[in-house]
Amino acid sequence: MIIDIYTHIAPKTFLDKMVTLAPTLGNIVNRLLAVKPLSDLDLRFKAMDAVPDYRQLVSLPNPSLEELGPADQGLELAKIANNEMAELCRKHPDRFVGFAAAVHLGDVDGALQEAHRAIHQLGAKGVLIYNHVAGVPLDDKRFRPFFAALAGWDRPIWLHPTRTASMSDYASEDKSRFEMWWCFGWPYDTSVAMTRLVFDGLFDRHPDLKIITHHCGGMIPFFDGRVGPGLEVLGARTSDEDYSRVLPSLKKPHMDYFKLFYGDTAMFGATLGVKCGLEFFGPGKIVFATDAPLGPIKKTFDGIDGMDLDATTKHAIFYGNAAKLLRL
Repeated sequence: MIIDIYTHIAPKTFLDKMVTLAPTLGNIVNRLLAVKPLSDLDLRFKAMDAVPDYRQLVSLPNPSLEELGPADQGLELAKIANNEMAELCRKHPDRFVGFAAAVHLGDVDGALQEAHRAIHQLGAKGVLIYNHVAGVPLDDKRFRPFFAALAGWDRPIWLHPTRTASMSDYASEDKSRFEMWWCFGWPYDTSVAMTRLVFDGLFDRHPDLKIITHHCGGMIPFFDGRVGPGLEVLGARTSDEDYSRVLPSLKKPHMDYFKLFYGDTAMFGATLGVKCGLEFFGPGKIVFATDAPLGPIKKTFDGIDGMDLDATTKHAIFYGNAAKLLRL
């Protein structure tokens, strides 16, 4: 079996409700509406059939629920989405191995209640969150109970980037151009979120917490020198804040914690980044993912299958690592 651990779906009732909020979201919602396999199962299954014995783990696409509206509204959307994803998994066990629950972290207590319901009543395999919560970083102390709960339940977290064109590339401009906010902004934001969680001591508090990073860990594997030796002198470049206590507060060298994340293969069929991620995270921490239907299934599979990897490593990437994470 091939498990695609990072794919997206927009169930019809959820999508209809989301569209009512579209005026504040512009092109993102328009794009989701244009990607028909997000909600059309016939088209989705046709694309899935390109790879034999292939199954998906589904989760919501961008935008994050926090971007869609206030917490009460987001909680309603999360419940709709989780109910629908659970039903799809029940109806199509030959297609879906499970789903990652949706939550709105604007209300941490509400998010915890919905995560508990989705996991323990609906059968969710874990929870999808985004690299910030309406602009609030994940290392903010208000989110610590959420991470503690997922660690206690021993369920993985899917960490997804989110950024829009409203965050400009240059101070002289009002918005990002040429979709740089997506192409480069998302890997950057993923890397920042990972680093902030490491520096906050997340893995000292929860050493067994499992976090799956999208797009193979963003920039972290490629910039391991800047992240490792480069940040060993943390604070040397900053005069208005004292960072001298950050690294000494950690129980291990900071680079060790980055190896605790998982990286996926959702690189739009490219393999150079996957090779880098595989060398960085190791064969036990790379999981097969395509970002379907927003990314190519067959091209991504062929790229990994064509890499010069031993059979044990390929099995781990295509099935074994995901099976352990999802308790299959």
